Amino acid sequence: MSCSSCSTGKDGQPKGCKNNGTCGTDGCNKLTVFDWLSNMSLPNGTKPFDCVEVRFKNSRKEFFRNTENLSLSIGDIVATEAQSGHDVGMVTLVGELVKVQMKRKKVDFKSDEVPKVYRKASQGDIDKWQKCRDREEEIKKRAREIAIILDLQMKISDVEFQGDGSKATFYYTAEERVDFRQLIKDMAKAFGIRIEMRQIGYRQEAQRLGGIGSCGRELCCSTWLTDFRSVSTSAARYQQLSLNPQKLAGQCGKLKCCLNYELDTYLEALKDFPSTDTRLYTEKGLAFCQKTDIFKGILWFSYKEDASNWHELTKEQVREILEKNKKKEKVASLEEYTVDNSVKEEKVFENVVGQDSLTRFDRPKKSKNRNRKRNKGKNQSGNQGRSTNKEKNTKGKSNNNKRRRPKNA
Repeated sequence: MSCSSCSTGKDGQPKGCKNNGTCGTDGCNKLTVFDWLSNMSLPNGTKPFDCVEVRFKNSRKEFFRNTENLSLSIGDIVATEAQSGHDVGMVTLVGELVKVQMKRKKVDFKSDEVPKVYRKASQGDIDKWQKCRDREEEIKKRAREIAIILDLQMKISDVEFQGDGSKATFYYTAEERVDFRQLIKDMAKAFGIRIEMRQIGYRQEAQRLGGIGSCGRELCCSTWLTDFRSVSTSAARYQQLSLNPQKLAGQCGKLKCCLNYELDTYLEALKDFPSTDTRLYTEKGLAFCQKTDIFKGILWFSYKEDASNWHELTKEQVREILEKNKKKEKVASLEEYTVDNSVKEEKVFENVVGQDSLTRFDRPKKSKNRNRKRNKGKNQSGNQGRSTNKEKNTKGKSNNNKRRRPKNA
């Protein structure tokens, strides 16, 4: 799914609206809400809800009251009330669904503190807003240089301008408390605008910056994930994953959010399994559970005295042994059950592609043994020829000597 600004161009290159997963034209934005009440008319005598939902850069959404009774629809650019001056954003939701969203986010829609919508943004407002957004990357780079000069242990990850260009909000991450009073003075002097510093978490930073995860796809937090739930190491333990922090951590340095995706399925499957603390009493000794496989329905047990040798049992066999233990009956040994499991059908793999060898395209290497044999044969034949020639020469010389001998000798 893509809009006109995010789709592929004529030359095959992706256009992109440079919003790191949050579409600028609201066509394929992760925060887009489908208004399923848009085709339904209100009952007679009821007034439409006077609040609208407006989205700003990245994942920031706020609610505003339409006091001027403007005819607003999804996708309109509006000028809204701010602490000083005005801000520019895009309308993402109107009507009764706004009331539902405000209740879900615990915002009192009857309060007088709800900010107002001033007007629909004019072309001048949009041009000024776009010009400010084009300056964000340059100002972010300059702000990082100033922070490095002041030797502050912080990372400025993103900058967001107010619609009228009078204020800029700098989002940063830091492990400890940072005294950035001198940083604000230097940046206000360098940029000539009001500065606001706002600290965010490492997950919010990854959401704003975007990137590619270890799975090869774009980060979930920057494409479709809107809320961050706590992820614990127990999620990895239930899924029988190795507790390797380098593999379990995402781009943000925290545990991956995808560890929670299949956790409910694993927990539901583990209900039919005996507990990992299960102990089996046999005549040969006490056995402990070492590992489980929920896909095959298999558990591995080992004796207390011989923990290196594991015995494979099905969950039905484990239940059978547990029932006997409840009756204070001991099984002879675990080997009786593992013998039954050892008889398995051999898997037959079919050659679907038609060619098994992965090196079929490589050039065959010439064997050195053949070359050696050929060289040996040549050397032997050459030596034989040389020896015969020498013998002939020696015979000829001896015959000549015999002829040259005098008769008196």
